[in-house]
Amino acid sequence: MDLTKIKKVHIIGIEGAGTSALARILKYSGAEVSGSDEGDHFFNSVLKNEGMIISHKFDPENIPKDADVIIYGSSFKPETNNELKSAFESGKKVLTYAEALAGIFNNKYGIAVCGTHGKTTTSAILAESMKNCGMDPSAIIGGKVINWNGNSMIGKSEFFVAETDEYQNKLRLYDPKAAILTSCDYDHPDFFSTFAEYKKVFSDFVARIPKFGFLIVWGDSTDTLEVSKSAVCDVLSYGFSDDCDYKIIKKESGAFEIIRNNESLGEFNIGLLGNHNILNATAVVAVCHKLKLDMEKVREALLNFKGTSRRFELIGERNGAILIDDYAHHPEEIKATLKAAKERYPEKNIQAIFHPHTFTRTKALLQEFSQSFDSADSVIVIDIYGSAREVQGGVSSKELVDLINTYSRGKAEHIPTIPEAVEFLKDKIGSDDLVISIGAGNVWEVVDSLKQK
Repeated sequence: MDLTKIKKVHIIGIEGAGTSALARILKYSGAEVSGSDEGDHFFNSVLKNEGMIISHKFDPENIPKDADVIIYGSSFKPETNNELKSAFESGKKVLTYAEALAGIFNNKYGIAVCGTHGKTTTSAILAESMKNCGMDPSAIIGGKVINWNGNSMIGKSEFFVAETDEYQNKLRLYDPKAAILTSCDYDHPDFFSTFAEYKKVFSDFVARIPKFGFLIVWGDSTDTLEVSKSAVCDVLSYGFSDDCDYKIIKKESGAFEIIRNNESLGEFNIGLLGNHNILNATAVVAVCHKLKLDMEKVREALLNFKGTSRRFELIGERNGAILIDDYAHHPEEIKATLKAAKERYPEKNIQAIFHPHTFTRTKALLQEFSQSFDSADSVIVIDIYGSAREVQGGVSSKELVDLINTYSRGKAEHIPTIPEAVEFLKDKIGSDDLVISIGAGNVWEVVDSLKQK
């Protein structure tokens, strides 16, 4: 089903990261778009000037009688959301966000960015680089891109860049012409009972890339390379290892050189911290090189890329303390983020405020989480953010604090709520400190509340 040809759409959970981007794409395709949401309205500003009718209370009456399609975020269930229940009972076409995105993506030259980490930043850099090269792509990104002041790019060409999510095996819906696989670390234990199950989703996905397509894969990981063996298309690796097809050589200046077939593609700079962002940028260079795009234009796009919201985002200051927010919610992401913070601010006392995201992830990766804070000087752990996916427990933030402290005595403390964390920190931090909120929930409210206006 090609959703760009429909006339009227209603989206339940329209202010989500992906759904808000999809709403803009559909509107610019000519559809009349309405929606509803009761969340934190993080993406409301992206939509408010688009002329869409948005209700901030779920109600069956929100659904237009003549809607052609109803789309919903998969975190909502008809058992607990009356509006969604009514949608299913209406007899109208009802699609998940991922199904709707696939309905657009599969009708384009779709380039998918997948992996456990780095999807948002990598897909944003790719779309921005392709645009700078005159390719005029469309894109849907799972976060607000600072260069765009939004999370979607609307182009007129056949190219479509999409951040694609492996959770609940949504990858099965997409038929990419090309893909980037950024990483593969066990995640979403509420859906995947083993790492083998998790990896198989990626293996099945890359196997669907057609022979005329290509896969760009992180080559420093045995797990991503294992996944890539399922591909029938051209497979090209990138990374710091000598045997990568696109080999990275870091320079003392902060720049990095990329070598392909013993020839240099030149030096590149990206204004984002950490080796993980050099890897993200290199994946993009590899795609653009494969598409035979102008490397000077790619170099220019990387240099001018300002990042995405909630990815090591500078929020402001309080009493001279630097306030940063980051979306990291997996042990590997936390380690990369805090390592980058320590490298950029070696003289600062780094205070991390961590908001664990989902009970299942926290329980399954408790040991890994407890050893993710080596680059922080102190850690505050807030009560677990259960999200709309779950209500079960089986683990607590206090357990994580105790485990952190077995490795580094007195390093962590449990402060249950965001307001309590703000109250605890507001008069204690000063010019020697860097305070970084970490997590996929609403932990950003800590540094936002601390910021001196």
